[in-house]
Amino acid sequence: MINGTPVEPVRAHEAETCADPSSVIALLGENAEHTTYRSSFAEGAVGAPAHFHTRATELFFVLDGALRVLVDDRVVLLEQGDFLAVPPRTPHAFAAAKGRTADVLFTFTPGLGRFDYLRLLGRVTRGEADPAEIRASAERYDNHYVDSPVWQAELA
Repeated sequence: MINGTPVEPVRAHEAETCADPSSVIALLGENAEHTTYRSSFAEGAVGAPAHFHTRATELFFVLDGALRVLVDDRVVLLEQGDFLAVPPRTPHAFAAAKGRTADVLFTFTPGLGRFDYLRLLGRVTRGEADPAEIRASAERYDNHYVDSPVWQAELA
């Protein structure tokens, strides 16, 4: 126990997963301090369009493969073992590198109920929810989409 709270591991085979045609997301842990999940991207798959968070820092740790990440107005390549922290209000986006897969551990701090956001994305992808719900949830999930000519050129 830590501060009276039981601490239990999350077993990979027990984690809830969300999937779409290009990735599988394992929901690992969420509380007020952090949200952590693991995403496995298909070759070249786009993970997220350009966006920023007003309150959360987003942490990326590449477990395997390679990930392209927009950070403000430049694109960096993260490979196995690389780490990146994107501070609040910094536009960013990510995708598996061209011709490569990516297995990435994501952590947001503080945690903001982002598992529900990931579930919403899955419902939209499957046609079970209106895409307008994503934009309507921007404040709730601290996810604000922006235009990025740099990212659009990277994906072209």
